[in-house]
Amino acid sequence: MRRREFITLFGGTLAWPLVARAQQPVLPVIGFLSSRGERDSVNVLAAFHDGLKQAGYDENRTVATEYRWAEGQYDRLQALADDLVRRKVSLLVATGGIVSVCAAKAATATIPIVFVSAGDPVQFGLVASLSRPGGT
Repeated sequence: MRRREFITLFGGTLAWPLVARAQQPVLPVIGFLSSRGERDSVNVLAAFHDGLKQAGYDENRTVATEYRWAEGQYDRLQALADDLVRRKVSLLVATGGIVSVCAAKAATATIPIVFVSAGDPVQFGLVASLSRPGGT
C-alpha cells in the first residue's frame, strides 16, 4: 500500500465518528428550574419523570433535561433562569414556589413555562387569563 493511500484511508477512518455524530438528531431540551435543592425535590422529580413517561417521552432518548437548583438561595434563581434561556431550551418547568415562576417569566417571553401554583396565577400576574395564559 502506498503512503498516500494509507494516509487517505487512515484520515477517513478518523473522520468517520465525527460524521456519524453530526448526523444524530438533536433532542428537544427541557429546562427544569427549582428554588429548592435536588435532595428536597425527590417527590417532584418522581412526578416529573412519571409525567414525561406518560406523555411518551424518555429522558435522554427522546428529550433532554437541564436541571438548575437554587438550593434555597432565591437570589440565584434569576441567573439560573437566564442560563436556561441562553441554552435555548424548548420548555421551562418552574418548581419550588412562585419565586421560581417569576424568575422564569422574567427570563423569557417566548419559551413556554409549566408550573403548579397553589394560588391564582392571574392574581399573581403570571398569566393574562386562564383561558389564554399567553395573552393571545
